[in-house]
Amino acid sequence: MRAFIILVVTLFIAISSSGQCLSLDGRQVQDTGYLLIHRGCKALVFLPVAQYAAQSDVVNVTAVRVRERKPLPPPPPRVPFLQVHGNVLYDFYYQSNVDTPYAERDIHQHTIQTNLSITVRNQYPLRLSFSTQAGNSSLFRNLTGIRLGYNNQDFKNQLINNARNWSMMKLRQRREMDTLQAYLDRLQEQMAGIRALTNTPSYIQRLIEARERALLARRDSLSPEIPVIDKADSLYRTMLAVEEKNKHTVDSLQQQWDKVQKRYMQLVVKADRLKANLMDVLRNSRNNKELSDALEAMNLPDSILPKGFRTLLAIRSFGIGRTMADYSELTAKNISITGVQVEYNPSYYLAVATGVVDYQFRNFIVREQRSPQYMTLVRAGLGMKEDNHLFLTYYTGKKQLYGSNATTGVETDNHLMGMALEGQWKLGEHTYLVAETAKSSLPYNVRKESKESNAGSMVNFSGHSNEAYTASFRTLIEKSGTRVNGMYKVMQHNFQSFSLYTTGSRQIAWNIQAEQPFFRQQVLVTGAIQRNSYATFYQPSNYAANTVFKSLQVSVRIPRWPVITLGYQPSSQLVKLNNEQFTEQVFYMLSGTGVYSYKYRGIMMNSMLTYSRFYNRQTDSQFVYFNSRNILASHTVFLDKFTLGGQASAALTQEYTLYGLTGEISWKSASWLELGGSLKYNRQTIYNIQQLGYGVHARINIPRVGELALQGDKNYLPGAGRQLVSNNTGRLTYTRIF
Repeated sequence: MRAFIILVVTLFIAISSSGQCLSLDGRQVQDTGYLLIHRGCKALVFLPVAQYAAQSDVVNVTAVRVRERKPLPPPPPRVPFLQVHGNVLYDFYYQSNVDTPYAERDIHQHTIQTNLSITVRNQYPLRLSFSTQAGNSSLFRNLTGIRLGYNNQDFKNQLINNARNWSMMKLRQRREMDTLQAYLDRLQEQMAGIRALTNTPSYIQRLIEARERALLARRDSLSPEIPVIDKADSLYRTMLAVEEKNKHTVDSLQQQWDKVQKRYMQLVVKADRLKANLMDVLRNSRNNKELSDALEAMNLPDSILPKGFRTLLAIRSFGIGRTMADYSELTAKNISITGVQVEYNPSYYLAVATGVVDYQFRNFIVREQRSPQYMTLVRAGLGMKEDNHLFLTYYTGKKQLYGSNATTGVETDNHLMGMALEGQWKLGEHTYLVAETAKSSLPYNVRKESKESNAGSMVNFSGHSNEAYTASFRTLIEKSGTRVNGMYKVMQHNFQSFSLYTTGSRQIAWNIQAEQPFFRQQVLVTGAIQRNSYATFYQPSNYAANTVFKSLQVSVRIPRWPVITLGYQPSSQLVKLNNEQFTEQVFYMLSGTGVYSYKYRGIMMNSMLTYSRFYNRQTDSQFVYFNSRNILASHTVFLDKFTLGGQASAALTQEYTLYGLTGEISWKSASWLELGGSLKYNRQTIYNIQQLGYGVHARINIPRVGELALQGDKNYLPGAGRQLVSNNTGRLTYTRIF
């Protein structure tokens, strides 16, 4: 028995020393370092084993690897029903003297406003706005407004955001791409496994040893002339054959991998092209119908196109509360109403607006008691609003009259109604012509004489005193980049609409404007000429301006150079002398501004120089600085935690010169705290007045609470007697963005 065990041990040692592997119960033992053998029933014998893989005449092309359990992919993020973002603002403002033609002292105003962007299920956007303003001024009205609205531009932006986050195409092609990717991974694993069999250090060592044994066998052969084919030489040739076979297998798998990879890349390119086409359609569609048709043809998933997307794109706007009714020149243009308005334009057009009219929304500086005014408008037609269309509008409501058509002390019927027909024609790629004609009911005092009703006077086509006409065009010359637009409007003396404040005189208005870039958009020249474009309800019934306004503006924007703007523009003042008399004072103003942002020795700086001149006379205006020249120079230095600024100004008038110097400093001591202050010096010649003002400000950002800003200033304003009057202002503002 002992002799048998010694024989077995000797056999194992011989095999291990010759580079062979050990097979135990049909399993190869390799790379363990030692082999354990039972000696009797309780003894173990340790035998060393070669530290490389066992040889094999046939190599399995499928590599064996330990598969790690991959964690399950995380579930898709939960989409909340509502997402709300926006801001809340509270502002308190105090002013010791009001800088207006009206004198008031110790005025304070409180303002609260919020603007919320609401998204329903990450697909349907809404906007909610609320604002209220109250104070102790007898001039400024208290205003409160709220609006819940929707417009298709917000919905279009939501589609763009969803498209940016969309990484694949439709489901069937996505499954094909996933299958190809998995197959590519398997081919890669097979090739890596085969290469690993012949590229490991242990395999290379075995090949070297086999080659050495073959050479030694030939050298030790007793008959050098006779080829010696022994076991060592046969093992070396077998390993070379296996290596060549593995190489051919890898080449075959590589060719297969290349074909699959080519197909996969074709699908990737197709997916990227579809995504790019989607973004192009969303951004460059001419109208909502063209956009809806293109999106539907793409067969996109619901994550991109929600249910009812055609309807949502067709609804141009929808609002409840304080909204702006902006439809046409002769019906209602930029009119503030508190009510409801909606525009729907799939291929035909339908718009409805109704609510209480508030003209003082734009002219709120003077309190006036006026009778309630309301408006209802229905507009329908064929075509898209941006393209060729023909729209018919009917409007009705109640509107207070002014001037000679207004009757005081007598109960009047201020109801009006009218209808208008508007057409737009596309004459070229960038050329449009718009024409509109309208006819309204006659004013109350005119109808009273003829005993006509509102509707009867509106449909009486024998009279023309209640008609209006307008035509406008706009064009772009692509080759030169020239933009031109113009308008011509005629309103007869009895025409009424919500766009026209007064009636009683024939009104003619026109304008033309041109814009021309030069030197690759670095210089932009804009010129305009217009007549009788000033409109306000303060105008008398017989007010008709014949003054022609001219303006010219030049902007120069050259990279790494200052931005320069020069303008020669008209200005006018409509002065009310009494209830029946008005006078219009017109003068021109020349202005120039140069702004330059640059770095000096790594420090960011900004410099600005402005010049302005008013070409008016003292008899033309109550403005203090009549026929004056004004110069202002400022310089700002942005340091790490400090911002330093300085200003120098001069106002040169016919009576005196006012000089001013201002120095400012702001210190950002922390990311949540900023403090600053300023000193202001004024010197007025002739009167020999020198005054010193100051200002302080602070900003505190409290995490999860919001930002609190404080500001206080002591300034001086031009007052009566051409002297400076002290004016103290203070402001407290709270802002929260979420």
